Amino acid sequence: PKVTYKAPEPRGEHYFAESFDRDTLDGWVMSIAKKEDTDEDIAKYDGKWAVEEMRDSKLPGDKGLVLKSRAKHHAISAQLLRPFAFTTKPLIVQYEVNFQSGIDCGGAYVKLLTQTPDLDLAQFVDKTPYTIMFGPDKCGEDYKLHFIFRHKNPKTGEVEEKHAKKPDADLRTYYTDKKTHLYTLVLNPDNSFEVLVDQTVVNSGNLLTDMTPPEDWDERAKVQDPDAAKDEDAPAQIADEAAVKPEGWLDDEPEYIGDPDALKPDDWDEDMDGEWEAPQVPNPKCESAPGCGEWKRPMVDNPNYKGKWKPPMIDNPNYQGVWKPRKIPNPAFFEDLQPFRMSAFNAVGLELWSMTSDIFFDNFFITDDRNTADRWATEGWALKKSAESAAEPGLATQMLSAAEERPWLWVVYVLTVALRLIPERNSNFWRVHSSLGRLNSPVPLVAKRASVTLSVRKKSRRCPE
Repeated sequence: PKVTYKAPEPRGEHYFAESFDRDTLDGWVMSIAKKEDTDEDIAKYDGKWAVEEMRDSKLPGDKGLVLKSRAKHHAISAQLLRPFAFTTKPLIVQYEVNFQSGIDCGGAYVKLLTQTPDLDLAQFVDKTPYTIMFGPDKCGEDYKLHFIFRHKNPKTGEVEEKHAKKPDADLRTYYTDKKTHLYTLVLNPDNSFEVLVDQTVVNSGNLLTDMTPPEDWDERAKVQDPDAAKDEDAPAQIADEAAVKPEGWLDDEPEYIGDPDALKPDDWDEDMDGEWEAPQVPNPKCESAPGCGEWKRPMVDNPNYKGKWKPPMIDNPNYQGVWKPRKIPNPAFFEDLQPFRMSAFNAVGLELWSMTSDIFFDNFFITDDRNTADRWATEGWALKKSAESAAEPGLATQMLSAAEERPWLWVVYVLTVALRLIPERNSNFWRVHSSLGRLNSPVPLVAKRASVTLSVRKKSRRCPE
């Protein structure tokens, strides 16, 4: 079936809606800033953006925002219709991503930029304050789906990041199948959250109990004393000072002597083989003596040996207690039972680095009504999914394509068909045999089968060969 594209229309309460079907970046601001603490040749946010159709679009006319450059910093953002304040209504953020060329190392997440008096979208950089960061990110074999919010300590004014626990779902397919996927974040005033991909929940929890601590959190109660000095080394064993040399010890006699009965071989050449020496044998004089050679006291365990030296442990000056989501033993301790009440935001932005180009973004939508978000998804992503499904090859074509790449699959196909047919043949035979068994004629089994076969053939004459 052919699927015709129609741009989604934002209905209901919403704060931001962008489908890029106007074929323009009007309303979007590309950053002209530089990234700090970065090599000068890559510090600029000069990655290219474009509005265009997907490279292999199944919906002609459907356009999106495309990250065009690789190995460059990209930053683009747009103002909301009005700021979003976290009060009594939920927050729903959703948008589409298609990794048209796959993804080696790079992100496709969005940032909801915090409303501040000095927010300048033309200077949007990695350090621009954001309230929420959400979306896919991948490098190597590490497949991530971020949900991070920034929380401000009301006592100290310090801001720290709170990361959602890692999803249990396998995310690999969303990065490798080159299909369009819909990413949705739902935050509720009761502090619950849901992360969905293609309208299926892949992660959920509570802002109070299911967020991980910052990476620099120090849970070590004890640390090694940096001022400790190493003691003098004491050997593991020492000579036994109480030992006495046994009486009769032969100090001047070696334990081994040259064999007096040995003879130099006739073919020994001293120029070639060196000076000949008789092989060593035990000294017979030592057999009746307690020992020969230089006497040494035996070794015993050293009572002063302390083992391998390690610095002693002291209280960790940076110890912050065993981390808990809400309570920490800290002079600046506070308890915030409403983490949903985050800082208001008034812009959405993409600040990304990628080693792969042609990442396709589409249908950004921010609202406080779940039904409105679902309606937007139905008119946008669901239509795109239908077009992609309609363009997929049938089962037989997929099987043939798979067998071309892996010829051993032909064996599986043949065996599968054979196993399906064998029971049918057997069942037909037993139905014939059973009916013949009801005849009172002493006709042999072979004759019975033959007569039935003739009867069946006669009936089938109406059918074409």
